[in-house]
Amino acid sequence: MKHFGKVVVVHDGNIEKALRKFKKKVQESGLMDDLRARETYEKPTTVRKRKKGAAKARWRKQLRDQQLPKKLY
Repeated sequence: MKHFGKVVVVHDGNIEKALRKFKKKVQESGLMDDLRARETYEKPTTVRKRKKGAAKARWRKQLRDQQLPKKLY
């Protein structure tokens, strides 16, 4: 994955706001997630197990959201 430079303009010397915007841009681009994933080697079987577990969790969440709420009386 190719990442390009991120630019945030500082208005009126408000560095805190610019830093928040920069962090948000980096978070949305997934750059930090990619770097954390590449920090250590993960065996292919571990990658498959992690992805399969995440898929199962998404499926359970989807089924839970589709259920009707329990009767409240």
